[in-house]
Order: sequence, then structure tokens, then C-alpha cells
Amino acid sequence: MNKFNIEEHPHRRFNPLTGDWILVSPHRAKRPWQGQVEKTVSDERPSYDPTCYLCAGNERAGGKFNPPYKGTFVFTNDFSALLTHSPEGNIDEGNLFQAKSETGICKVICFSDDHSMTIPEMEVEDIRKVVDVWCDEYAELAANEMINYVQIFENKGAIMGCSNPHPHGQIWSSSSVPTEPEKESKTQKEYFEKHGTTLLGDYLKAELAKIDRILVENDHFVALVPYWAVWPFETMIISKRPVQNITLLTDAERTALADVYQKLTIKYDNLFEVSFAYSAGLHQAPTDGKDYPEWHLHMHFYPPLLRSASVKKFMVGYEMLATPQRDITAEQAAQRLRDLSDVHYKSK
Repeated sequence: MNKFNIEEHPHRRFNPLTGDWILVSPHRAKRPWQGQVEKTVSDERPSYDPTCYLCAGNERAGGKFNPPYKGTFVFTNDFSALLTHSPEGNIDEGNLFQAKSETGICKVICFSDDHSMTIPEMEVEDIRKVVDVWCDEYAELAANEMINYVQIFENKGAIMGCSNPHPHGQIWSSSSVPTEPEKESKTQKEYFEKHGTTLLGDYLKAELAKIDRILVENDHFVALVPYWAVWPFETMIISKRPVQNITLLTDAERTALADVYQKLTIKYDNLFEVSFAYSAGLHQAPTDGKDYPEWHLHMHFYPPLLRSASVKKFMVGYEMLATPQRDITAEQAAQRLRDLSDVHYKSK
């Protein structure tokens, strides 16, 4: 009987952060592809677009105008998914029919006044300004008694539902803790109570000892492909020091986060020599005033591209009905990303 080989044979991997499992089928990577292939479009854009509602000085919804900003710019989303004035209310018709009103504040963060920029093309000092805005906004929203969780995220690329190519991200802050952070709160607390250390702190030490999934490292942060990755080139950025939220980062740590953010996204762009699409977001402790020593700051990256700039991963069939599945192992994905240059392909 053949000996089990994790690089060749189907197996399941456990995600300790969520308690979920993923099916890995590395042998399927050898199958020919006859599925959807989308045409790639040029990612060249002007530095200023008069029709862009995020560019400096331009008009937004409702006759509002952006100021002639330089660098970053923050405003409350004109089409917020959460509202501050939603009336309180509950529907409880037994276990089967329940609903609760939800309030919150949604903001948009323009990363740069230059319409043509993306994070991997920006300088570290300019990305550091984005990190500073994240910290300021998190602190301001956390001080609001209505807000119990602050979700900072970025959707990059039209295939990720990004409605505007101008470099920007969002913050959705809510009165409840969303599903994914709530799962992570539970698993991290259970681990901390059992071991006295953070789950991601111990996980990072183990990954640094193995090395084979590490992509980028500096004095304060590490970017890696998680052992339990679902998306083909899914990654995480984890702080070396177990801080609970972004406002606790030192000056040097803020710059280090900007540095890893840039280097990781450069590798993404270099993989298929295209502006690489992804959804990314910070996970950190709730803002309900309680102490969360178990929480460890980290950032998830979920990119859909699979085999090229025009072939993407879809969650369908078995994955929608049963469990997520991937065809290349985390180690294979890490090797491909690790071998790429830290210099952006446009600069070569």
C-alpha cells in the first residue's frame, strides 16, 4: 500500500482559527482546464479621472464634492450598508424566525489622490499613512458606544466586486460582532485559556521554524500562506508581537506593517504580471470595552486567481454544499509566491 503523501494525496486540513476543515486535492492540479477564461483588461489608468467620484475635487452622490486632498482622504460612505439611525427592534417567533436591528457606521478611505496607484505601486511611506488612518479611524469608532466591532478591509479588482479602481478601502463598523471575527474570538479564547499564549503567536513560531510557507518577514510582521488556506494563493499577515488591535502598534510596527503589505502585494502582481485582485482585511479585537488578551492582530488576503490572470477559482458545487476544496497545496502556493521578486514587474 502506498504511503500517504500530503503533496500528492487527498486530505483534510483543520483551521484552528475558525474550527472549520478544508479538503485538499493536490492530484487535481494536473487536470486540463477547459473552464471559463476571462479576457484580461489593461490596468493602465490616468493619475486623475474627471469621472471618478473618489478623485480629489470631484463630485460624489447627492451633490457632495471631495476636497482637493493630497494623500489619504476619509468620508462616510454615501451608500452605507449600516446606518446610525436604524430603529431598535427584534423579531422572535421561536428558533426558526429571528431578526434583530443593526446599526453602524461605514466609511471609505482613499489611499492616494493618484487614481493610477495601487498598494503594491505605492511607496512604503505612503502606505504608512494609510496604516495611520486605519489606527485613527479604529480609535474614533471604538470610542463610540454604539460600535462593538470595526472591520477594516480592501476589495481590489473588478472581479472582487470593486466598483471603482481608484485606490481605496473601507471600514464597516457595527453594533454586533460579525460572524468570522466571532468564530475567531471563540477559538482564540479557548486556546488562550488552555495554553496561556495566543493561538496565532504559537502558530507563527511553528511556521517560522518550518519556513516552507513563509513569504515575507521583517522585524515585526510575517506574511505567509496559512496551512489551512482555502483560496489558491490565500495569505495572512501576522504581527510578531501579540497585540489586540492596530492602535497598540508602535511607530516602528506601523511602518513594518506597511512594508509587508507592499512586499506581499508586489508578489501578487508579479505572479501573473497583472494587477492582482483580492479581498483583504484586518481582524482584531471587538470594541465593546472588554479585555481580549487572547486576540492577536492579523490580516487575511483572499485572492480568486488560480492558474493565470484570466482563470479564477469559483466556490461552487461541493464547496457550496459541503466544504471548501483546493487543488494546490499551501506549500506549493507558498513556493511560487516566495520565488517571485520583491520588485514590481512594471519597474523591471
